[in-house]
Amino acid sequence: MDSMGDPTRLSQALAYAENVHAGVMRKGTDIPYLAHVVGVSAIVMETGGSEDEAIAGLLHDTLEDGGDPERMRGEIRDQFGDRVLEIVEAMSDATPVAGEAKPPWRARKEAYVAHLAACADPGVHRVCMADKTYNLRAINDDFAEIGDELWERFNAPPEDQLWYFTALGEAFAAGPLGGSRTERAFEEELGRLRGNVGIR
Repeated sequence: MDSMGDPTRLSQALAYAENVHAGVMRKGTDIPYLAHVVGVSAIVMETGGSEDEAIAGLLHDTLEDGGDPERMRGEIRDQFGDRVLEIVEAMSDATPVAGEAKPPWRARKEAYVAHLAACADPGVHRVCMADKTYNLRAINDDFAEIGDELWERFNAPPEDQLWYFTALGEAFAAGPLGGSRTERAFEEELGRLRGNVGIR
């Protein structure tokens, strides 16, 4: 792994993410959303990510959730640099301006998968896989506790969720980190999801 050269950058990114996600909980839980971005960044660091990639893990949802994407793009670039912004941009499936609705769920996800499949940037794939692996793990662990009640939290039924993560898995497997530890961890959680959707 590239060394984490400047710990103050990570601290600043954590504070930035904490401000953006203050008071927000993970869907259907009382778990602070900040736990998710910290977990994603940890997976990035554990699987060979650079400092910029670890920071992008902390900030990967800020453009979608921060309320003013244009302002935040400038802030991320100024505070953390072009590379971090590049990865965060690639991680965002919709960044509507204030008052504008996001496109429908399926259209957004199809566009995101197509974008990822065309992307050969290992950093983007590493951060994206960390994000989706964390999400899958949370879904699978929650399903083990509450069963089908889990699916009520989401904007799409379990079959569509399975389609989305399967399509992502195909893009990851064909991408620059196919066969890596990161990709294998994603595939393990995807296998658990297939079983959970199949036993409904």
